[in-house]
Amino acid sequence: MVEDEFLIALDIVAALEQAGVAVAGPASTVSEALATIERGPLRGALLDAHLAGEPAGRIADALAARRIPFAFVSGYGRESLPPEHRQARLVRKPFTDQDLLAAIAGF
Repeated sequence: MVEDEFLIALDIVAALEQAGVAVAGPASTVSEALATIERGPLRGALLDAHLAGEPAGRIADALAARRIPFAFVSGYGRESLPPEHRQARLVRKPFTDQDLLAAIAGF
């Protein structure tokens, strides 16, 4: 789970853990996220589209290269996603617990 806003990260982790999902993270920077991916194994990932102003494209690239499914969690539309990943699943902020669980279904 990759999110740079502390309270949002806590909400996401709580929702996932309450549903019985084991959560790696949260990572709040691109470098933390890449390190988490390297440590693996991961069944899937939720990631914010922008971390402290830095786009999450490198994270999405690393996940895609390892064939790890992922969904973006963003307050912005698809146009704000990295161009090569605009067809990825997208959970719009504000979200519900059900939105998050639907996004990771099948991971």
